[in-house]
Amino acid sequence: MRDILDELFDVLASRRSADPADSYVASLHHRGLNKILEKVGEEATETLLAAKDAEGGGNAERQALIAETADLWFHSLVMLSHLGLDHRDVLDELGQRFGISGHEEKAARSK
Repeated sequence: MRDILDELFDVLASRRSADPADSYVASLHHRGLNKILEKVGEEATETLLAAKDAEGGGNAERQALIAETADLWFHSLVMLSHLGLDHRDVLDELGQRFGISGHEEKAARSK
């Protein structure tokens, strides 16, 4: 069974060359990396704010956090696509970190 990220990757790739008037993803690519990064930053901020609300909130606030996180992931995937990178490389990187403590992994990055 295909993973939702694989399916989304294919959709993003096909929309990259679509008419910007017809596709939100194409319009982001057309406007360039800075616009895509602006959207990633905007969604990151909205996710942080939603997380603060979800901490003491109820089901509606938790659902809002899920929606904002989906927006952040989506725009992060658009960013990777724009740069010709594959989401599977990110998943591989996460997979390589299994069994390594967070402190060890962080220390290894700074070398």
